[in-house]
Amino acid sequence: MTQLTTDQTSHGGIAPGLSVAAGQAFAGLFRLLKLVRPDRPIHPHGLGLTGELTRTGNPFESSGVEWLDSPGLDTVEARFSRSAGLPQVLPDVMGLALRVTPGDAPGNAPADVLFSSTGWRVPGRFLLRPRLDVDGATMSTLMPYRGSSGPVLLGLRTLSLPPGSLSAGEWVLGLYWARPTGRWQPCGELRLHAGADPGDTPLRFNPLKNQPPGAQAYAWTRRLREGSYRAAQRKAPAAVGRSAEHQTPSTAEGRNTMSTVSKLFNSPAADVWRVLSDGWLYSGWVVGASRIRAVDDTWPQPGARLHHSVGAWPFVINDSSRVTRAEPNRTLELVARGWPMGEAKVVITLEDRGNQCLVTIAEDAIKGPGKLVPKVLRDATIKVRNRETLQRLELMAAGGAGK
Repeated sequence: MTQLTTDQTSHGGIAPGLSVAAGQAFAGLFRLLKLVRPDRPIHPHGLGLTGELTRTGNPFESSGVEWLDSPGLDTVEARFSRSAGLPQVLPDVMGLALRVTPGDAPGNAPADVLFSSTGWRVPGRFLLRPRLDVDGATMSTLMPYRGSSGPVLLGLRTLSLPPGSLSAGEWVLGLYWARPTGRWQPCGELRLHAGADPGDTPLRFNPLKNQPPGAQAYAWTRRLREGSYRAAQRKAPAAVGRSAEHQTPSTAEGRNTMSTVSKLFNSPAADVWRVLSDGWLYSGWVVGASRIRAVDDTWPQPGARLHHSVGAWPFVINDSSRVTRAEPNRTLELVARGWPMGEAKVVITLEDRGNQCLVTIAEDAIKGPGKLVPKVLRDATIKVRNRETLQRLELMAAGGAGK
């Protein structure tokens, strides 16, 4: 985005035809992403936060936005997230969505203000900036609001962080405003913290619909963003919106079935189950898993997680897998995560045949970029990998591995 003067933004900022075309392109992209991520096409995973915003006002220079120019104390509900949902080891555009309820004016409706990690100076404040973490991060609204005195851009800077992670204490940020090419001026302090049981929030934010008192969206920003918000927040069709991890192989892919391979082991089902029941052994037989970092004590009961790494050092990605169903000596179902490729549903079944056992692995992608791979290619790749996986599992069961 180029620099914007007051006159430019007052008269549209971007030509109507161009902003309409760009808005339609963004909306189309969001509709495509929604096929892969039915719930949230971007910022798929987040951390819900609460806190308060102390507005100090602007005694020396008015911003032209009533909410910013008057001191006050607001309650805040927030969601912190990474835009593409990449693993923590990879840089990603960070987002912080705020739902602010002005405490000094009970009649005012809550306002939604969205920030993304950007640079701080011109032109960096208009450019998304991927980051590894929020330490020293700067964020802006990217597009200005229209105040009574012209365009107003909002910004946040991290002032202090809790030790370890955002869920471990208080995150303090400074609130600033600026003309698009002007200097930043402090106007408040934001304090956020996670609840006793940190997790995501179901809140959906819409900065075009819920605007701060005295601030309005320019027509060109609406043309750019409105279609994307509608596409992102539109309820997914039942067939798409249904949680993929709970689908059967037939419903997960319509008429297609999951990629399936089987092998007859010269070991009883109990010996194979002992290997499956020991989460620390997974890197020994699961192709692609390079190490196991932690295993829940309840493994392999439903809900238990196994924290693994995939890839070869130094290109290692940390992620986890979760048990969705388990029947001892018979069935183990998992949702295996391996971003940036996405998530896969894996069903391992054991058919006891006395001193032998028929072991079957059925697998397919259920979320993420992996679903975009044509199924014929996806199946071929999965089958080759899982044939080797069964070979390794058979050797470990025959060797007496497991608890």
